[in-house]
Amino acid sequence: MPGGGRMDRTARIFKALSDETRLTIMGLIFRHGHLCVCEVERILGITQSKSSRHLRYLRDAGILVDEREGLIVNYRLPESPDEELSTVLVTLRTLLANRPLPEAGPLLVQIRRDRWEGDSGRALTGSGAGVGTPSNTPRGTAGRGA
Repeated sequence: MPGGGRMDRTARIFKALSDETRLTIMGLIFRHGHLCVCEVERILGITQSKSSRHLRYLRDAGILVDEREGLIVNYRLPESPDEELSTVLVTLRTLLANRPLPEAGPLLVQIRRDRWEGDSGRALTGSGAGVGTPSNTPRGTAGRGA
């Protein structure tokens, strides 16, 4: 069937975007540029394995690319998406622009500051005492990202 490979790719893109958590991740990436597994874990209040699985699903569909920065793997939009993906991303960005997303700005600042200051236990895994532990991480906070 002519164009079958292209339709398969289109189906993979839309299948990857058919999950509410992955749509939320995409909205956060549109607002903040890139995210790592531990940031998604802490912002959304989900496990590290679920965060990793959702980001990997988006990467495998070609929607995100990953970049290693030491021990951290950041996920971001591709710099030069093809025409088809570019069209989908522009439309998705427009659709998600006014949707409520978890407040991530202050938490991202803290996570990234901790990482740069060498607090690797908390910044790399999201575990450890203090910020990001289940007892003091706000969950389900809807709002506009910074």
